Amino acid sequence: MPNKKSAKRRMRVAERNRIYNRYWTTRCKNAVKKVLEAVAAGDKESAGKNLDLAQSVIDKAVVKGVMHRNTAARRKKLISRHVKSLTDI
Repeated sequence: MPNKKSAKRRMRVAERNRIYNRYWTTRCKNAVKKVLEAVAAGDKESAGKNLDLAQSVIDKAVVKGVMHRNTAARRKKLISRHVKSLTDI
């Protein structure tokens, strides 16, 4: 346990940020999972709809400072490539 006042405050802030970051990270992961499940099922319409939702959630995580913009770009590229593979078939 911290002894100094500033260390106690930093501990509280770190815990608050951890919960906040975890919330947005989980939202991103779940959104990506929905897209990949739709792709695996071969459902083009659902995959496209979930792709838009996932890209929106990922962009919001970047704005909130939870995810780096290059990481977000890589994840969006990955899921859009999967959805595009459905339309090429």
